[in-house]
Amino acid sequence: MLSYYLNLGIWYFTIGFGSAILYFFIFRQQAVGKFWGALLVGVVGAFLGAVIDFIFKDLIYYLSHINDTMNIFPPIFTAILFLWIFSNISKRQ
Repeated sequence: MLSYYLNLGIWYFTIGFGSAILYFFIFRQQAVGKFWGALLVGVVGAFLGAVIDFIFKDLIYYLSHINDTMNIFPPIFTAILFLWIFSNISKRQ
């Protein structure tokens, strides 16, 4: 059971990490703390996406499910949304 949660945690961290790389290096958006700030916000956003997935599991289950294990779209969407919000707040300061 522990390996199941560890696997999910690694996936959510990877999604947040990939979102931070995409956002900071590919889109070239600035954030407070540079890459490390973007990484932190991306990982937090991915884990909050997992919480959203847990709350709306029945609705999201019908939209998309990968290998009957996890849905990657809510964490990806939430991580990128959080990075966008974080970037907009960073630009104002």
